Amino acid sequence: MNKIGLILPGTLLLALILSISSLAQKTGTNHLPIIDVHVHAMKVNPAFSADLCPWFLSNMPGANPNSPAPPFFNTDCAQPLKAAKSDKEFQDSLIATMKRLNMAIIASGDAGIIRNWQKAAAPGRVIPSLSISSSEEMSVVAFTDSLSKGFYKVMGEVAPQYQGFSPSDKSLDGYFAAAEKLNIPVGIHMGTGGNGNININNPKYRASLGNPFLLEDLLARHPKLQVWVMHAGYPMMDEMLALMGANAYVYVDIAGMIWSYPLEEVNSYIKRLVQAGFGKRIMYGTDLMVWPKLLETSIGVIENASYLSFDQKRDILFNNAVRFFQLDESKFK
Repeated sequence: MNKIGLILPGTLLLALILSISSLAQKTGTNHLPIIDVHVHAMKVNPAFSADLCPWFLSNMPGANPNSPAPPFFNTDCAQPLKAAKSDKEFQDSLIATMKRLNMAIIASGDAGIIRNWQKAAAPGRVIPSLSISSSEEMSVVAFTDSLSKGFYKVMGEVAPQYQGFSPSDKSLDGYFAAAEKLNIPVGIHMGTGGNGNININNPKYRASLGNPFLLEDLLARHPKLQVWVMHAGYPMMDEMLALMGANAYVYVDIAGMIWSYPLEEVNSYIKRLVQAGFGKRIMYGTDLMVWPKLLETSIGVIENASYLSFDQKRDILFNNAVRFFQLDESKFK
């Protein structure tokens, strides 16, 4: 991907970030609560921590297969988001933002990082999630044992699409059965790879394997499984709407897409979900990795959405996640 031009005027980006002040209505001494259902707990590698322009996929011109691969990100915008350069820098920024904005997060990845975040955050504000995408990563017995011990409250991110197979593939069925039995919610990656050139570094990835309809056999085999579709199945809107219409327990998050694809496209996708009647099943998420300011940037997208009422914004930012994850709302006040 070639560097793209100015994605968004600096003043508008600043407005998006600052606009969360309108969201920051006080209830006692706290902001109105927010839950980010899609955070990655990963060790920061300074060698690969590049700054990032939000909505960087506003231009995806392609490349020549005989030329060097296009860059994943770019900084050709007014206010690129700074990448953290160390685990401590990221943790300090994340926890400070969580406390200031009265946030809780669903975090998957490095267990040590998650435990450190739990110690630094308010109790119950970092909810661990166990990710698995292939039966080669751990046995069903080991997976079930990990869930049964109580540390992990969620299963995800499950991303077999990157491995070249469907989420309904029988090789994962035992893991989903364990989650269903233990009443553990499951987050499944569905949709695009998110950078316009996923084929270069992930040769097994297939766009067709992000079709939400591929979840139907899984859901039929496990009728009590609670599934949320990560990235809202973007860009397969019609299939996503049909799946949600046929399955009462399916929710979506808007992570990743909310800060990578063109802002107008992001708003159009969210608006369509709401217009179709699924405003109570959309959950806020970032797909947060090494850019702490993605929190404010992506929250600003929801807060500035003129097509959403105040109540709809609160549903997306908090209420829907409370319902889906069966959380105690009073603990976030």
